[in-house]
Amino acid sequence: MTEKKQIYKCNVCGNIVEVLHEGQGELVCCGQPMQLFSEKDTDAGMEKHVPVIERDGNKVKVKVGEIPHPMEEAHFIEWIEVSSKNETAKVFLNPGDAPEAEFEIEGEIKVRIYCNIHGLWKSKV
Repeated sequence: MTEKKQIYKCNVCGNIVEVLHEGQGELVCCGQPMQLFSEKDTDAGMEKHVPVIERDGNKVKVKVGEIPHPMEEAHFIEWIEVSSKNETAKVFLNPGDAPEAEFEIEGEIKVRIYCNIHGLWKSKV
């Protein structure tokens, strides 16, 4: 069974899918089951992926890692997402961009980022 907001990746072609509606069955691409990503929140070794959140009222700035994450062609942050009970905002990044984004969102938030090499990460808050 799939759950809303889960992220899956095809290990053959690289397609990435975010679940919008829960459902039965298995997600399949290129004839194989897709890989479900779990949201990691603890860096191991030299990885710098856990989102760092700066908040001033409804203004939220998200930086990826205490030390900025690399933004190279082969290794970069693809997107940063901030969600509350009522809304979700996502910024897509490219190699060469700063690994950060600014949002305006009300209420308690959850932050996720996606690294093209190391997968899905979430804030500890």
